[in-house]
Amino acid sequence: MVKMVELRIKRQKDRFSEPYWEDFRLPYQPNMNVIVLLNEIRRNPVNAVGHKTTPVSWDCSCLEEVCGACTMVINGQVRQSCTALVDQLEQPIILEPMRKFPVIRDLVVNRGRMFKELQKIHAWIDIDGTHELGSGPRVSPNFQEQMYIFSRCMTCGCCVDACPQYNSENPFVGPAAIGQVYLFNQNPTARFIREERLEILMGEGGIHECGNSQNCVRVCPRGIPLTTAIAKVNRETLAQAFRSLFDK
Repeated sequence: MVKMVELRIKRQKDRFSEPYWEDFRLPYQPNMNVIVLLNEIRRNPVNAVGHKTTPVSWDCSCLEEVCGACTMVINGQVRQSCTALVDQLEQPIILEPMRKFPVIRDLVVNRGRMFKELQKIHAWIDIDGTHELGSGPRVSPNFQEQMYIFSRCMTCGCCVDACPQYNSENPFVGPAAIGQVYLFNQNPTARFIREERLEILMGEGGIHECGNSQNCVRVCPRGIPLTTAIAKVNRETLAQAFRSLFDK
């Protein structure tokens, strides 16, 4: 008998429709990941009872856990589907869209809120015109190594999906944005608006909303020490609050 993979997917036609579950049974292949399963459904969209259905919608790009596009909830845990190997998953494999963002269709969600939060905390280095500025400040290899881990964030959304404080009722910017504040505030070129970023995190939806559940660091696929960044930025905002108080 052909070995089969059992799959259960939470589907939704559009953002106005009610979600529903649909089951699939697919022939097993060695070294399959969840993306392979979804591609097989796209190639032959027939559900477990043999009825023709619509192909499942999902996002993916690099297939190397670099872009962050293929994030979804797999067997109750938010993660990257490109590195979710069938041999390591309990069946039936249950796929759901991310829980903290509006569903567009099936497993595709709108992560626009995360990108707006990066805009809010000014997660970039401004360029003063287009002329040659010369070489930037020198930094030590040790500093580069320490900061590199924080630059690996791919805005996949795993950390905010797992964060209890990040939801539609709370304007909390989330751990990813705070991690980027720490990264850019340490950069010798980007830190010239360091106080501005800290003031933003002292306002609505700022770092005081963090409940220290530490879920973010547990689910981060890049191994970014987000709780370390949150703790250090928390101290920086406290110092900034005292500076602002005595500068008045």
